[in-house]
Amino acid sequence: MRQAAVISIVDDDESVREATKSLVRSLGYKAATFGSAEEFLGSTEMMATACLITDVQMPGLSGVELQDRLIADGHQMPTIFVSAFPDERVQRRVLGSGAIGYLHKPYEEDRLIECIDTALRSRG
Repeated sequence: MRQAAVISIVDDDESVREATKSLVRSLGYKAATFGSAEEFLGSTEMMATACLITDVQMPGLSGVELQDRLIADGHQMPTIFVSAFPDERVQRRVLGSGAIGYLHKPYEEDRLIECIDTALRSRG
């Protein structure tokens, strides 16, 4: 039997992390949650992550800086950004760097599900 894909959720807002984790688990995937980009980067789950969902603005490393670090370190993982503060410039930058989606909080669950499906299909 194939093991469920790990979807990592990085957001400094615990209520958003928990709500996203519940949605991800309801889809049959394993959810790993992190309160910061640094916590994710130091985790054992990083290498198992099939899809990353990250907030854009967080204390410490931002979601954009996290994407830059992962790319620089050779970790190509499908990434979905969520932001309470939509910024067209940031959106163009992350999508141009290969992000699967850029959603504005509060986002429709169906939109996130579409992004997750696209991310997991992109991994083959």
